[in-house]
Amino acid sequence: MKVLIPGGSGLVGRALVPELTSRGHSCVILTRSPEAVSGFPAGTELVAWSGTSAEGLQPTLEGVDAVVHLAGESIGAGRWTEARKKSILDSRTQSTRALTAALLAVGNSKIALVQASAVGFYGPRAGEEISEDASAGSDFLARVCREWEAASAPVEEAGLRRVVIRSGVVLSRNGGALPKMLMPFRFFAGGPLGDGRQVVPWIHIADEAAAICFLLEDQQVRGPFNLVAPGAVTNRQLGETIGKVLGKPSRVPTPAFAMRMLLGEMSTLVLDGQRAIPQRLLAAGFEFRFPDLESALRDLLGSSS
Repeated sequence: MKVLIPGGSGLVGRALVPELTSRGHSCVILTRSPEAVSGFPAGTELVAWSGTSAEGLQPTLEGVDAVVHLAGESIGAGRWTEARKKSILDSRTQSTRALTAALLAVGNSKIALVQASAVGFYGPRAGEEISEDASAGSDFLARVCREWEAASAPVEEAGLRRVVIRSGVVLSRNGGALPKMLMPFRFFAGGPLGDGRQVVPWIHIADEAAAICFLLEDQQVRGPFNLVAPGAVTNRQLGETIGKVLGKPSRVPTPAFAMRMLLGEMSTLVLDGQRAIPQRLLAAGFEFRFPDLESALRDLLGSSS
């Protein structure tokens, strides 16, 4: 397959492209600054795209078999001011609407679309298990995910196969949440955030990439899939496992009020959670390399533990 990946220069894309290439697929990355991007397998194409307009996308889509749409501004890069919240939402919906318009203009119903989203779709939940048929939440992140997913819905109505990946916290030593989680432990100050009972829906970066490939290659699957490991943990268990793998203590709690003062509304990322389960992914036959947290962390941190 020839796979087009808007936003492919980010954390997930950097794991996905080598995985696709190893399976014999070719990749084209859409990015704002191709000249600043490096480190991809030989043969990977880099094409400039603003992320806001369908102009110029139609020729790029010619000959493409599938699109994995990963573009979107990081939700954890700064405090959620009203301007930043608008930027987070716009970066997802504008790019998705532009891509959707281009796909419809091409008129090739054989192109498959894998649309990124997140388990934030469900909103903060207590301990209930959340499969893909659960209702959407009502907080800011849920609104972002709802509008993000809705922006690509017209391609499905036009007959294209659309898969929506609702990812959890993607664990990688090269970026994302994990390096930030590790910092307190390096100074012997790691521990639970808030009461530590919130569930962290996580997935190893290798399983994230492999699951996307799996959903691309299985022509029968469509609709939403939770990309989370089956071994859900609480925030307290996460801290204890990081401490165990690193050989560091994990008993220093950070009070919830301190996180709210420091992060404002963005504190929901660490103080709230969802016990999302990969029900549809497992039913489709996907096998996780890292179904439990300790094996995942030992793989990611083994050389530094």
